[in-house]
Amino acid sequence: MTSLVRPATLHDLDALVPLFDGYRQFYGKPSDEQGAREFLTARLRLNESLILLARDGHGVAQGFTQLYPLFSSVRMVRTWLLNDLFVAAHARRQGVAKALLEAAATHAKKLGAASLSLSTAHDNLPAQTLYESLGWQRDLQFREYSLVL
Repeated sequence: MTSLVRPATLHDLDALVPLFDGYRQFYGKPSDEQGAREFLTARLRLNESLILLARDGHGVAQGFTQLYPLFSSVRMVRTWLLNDLFVAAHARRQGVAKALLEAAATHAKKLGAASLSLSTAHDNLPAQTLYESLGWQRDLQFREYSLVL
């Protein structure tokens, strides 16, 4: 089945919230649909992220990806962080993740980005296989660190 992917707006919150809540639960967080609604509303209202929503031919929400704008100081260019990617259980293995990744690349190019970046778990081999099939390259030059505040 073909997915239609387009930028989400505040009008899409009822479709996005359950997907976002499912995404968070996948990563071990408790369900919090009200918190998810507030978080997504803020991102959309403040234009702090680009959320792409995939729907099937009947308009049923299938998945989403959320990108955050960044800059590379060394290269002096705009980049985007593909921070979230989630496909609902009913839509998996139908090409939805691929459609979302391709749409993310297209939108980032349109917005003048020089690159996209993402992180995934070391043991998430299906995702790594998909990313590499679409031309994503694993960084062999840098290690990524984080500091919990």
